[in-house]
Amino acid sequence: MSHPNQKPSRKQAQKISARERIQEAQRLEKLANARRRRIVVGVSLVVGLALVGGTALAISTAGDSKSSSADAVEPTAMVVPANTSGADGTVITYGKADAAHTLQVFEDFRCPVCKNFEAANGDAVRKLADDGTVKVEYHLAAFLDKNLGGKGSRTALAAIGAAVNEGVDKFKAYHDVLYTNQPDEREDAFGDVNHLLELADKVPGLKTDAFVKAVTDRTYAPWAKKVADAFNDSGVTGTPTVKVDGKPLTLFSGNKALTAEQFTAQVKQAAGLQ
Repeated sequence: MSHPNQKPSRKQAQKISARERIQEAQRLEKLANARRRRIVVGVSLVVGLALVGGTALAISTAGDSKSSSADAVEPTAMVVPANTSGADGTVITYGKADAAHTLQVFEDFRCPVCKNFEAANGDAVRKLADDGTVKVEYHLAAFLDKNLGGKGSRTALAAIGAAVNEGVDKFKAYHDVLYTNQPDEREDAFGDVNHLLELADKVPGLKTDAFVKAVTDRTYAPWAKKVADAFNDSGVTGTPTVKVDGKPLTLFSGNKALTAEQFTAQVKQAAGLQ
């Protein structure tokens, strides 16, 4: 029997070394997988309340950097679509302009958690805007292109510019269609303008000649970059983020999105309406 302090034999050392190499290879593979996914288990949007149970929050790693530059074939002239507001028209507002309260929604079209939020509470957001309780300001991001690769977020955002140019109602309908038909975040289907045009068929009256030309030519790509840069400069680091009059809301309880009733009650409470 070996003494406890005796050095391992050469054969034993080789076995230990091989096992360590295997363990290190497994560790590196896990890190590589994590880097490829770039979807981080998140924290709640309300300070001190963590999201638990596996709910994911898309986290921007852009920091102070600007959004990635457009493809070389894209136009460079800045064209701001109609029906937008804010500096360089980077804010899209849905609802009654004289609503006393503002609901700010920060999203990225490739963000799967944004899709979960929209599926659970998109109708509630629309109802709150339609009845005048709030007006909704959309602040749209494109950081997941950098995190995941591809150009789906910014290509969809440029198409959204063409939609809002047709009208705010057209924008809202197309926005909802994109989330309903969102591809897996590892895919880049939104990077294909032909696919975006096919989805536009689902919005009655949207697919005008002007809309088709703007989407095909990427007319609003420089504007989309400005919108994405405005998100990066906003101080919001994750999507989805929703605020009422500047106050962050809780969107998930455990690993489930709040119900429409819970979300609506929280909005009204934050606005001082109940």
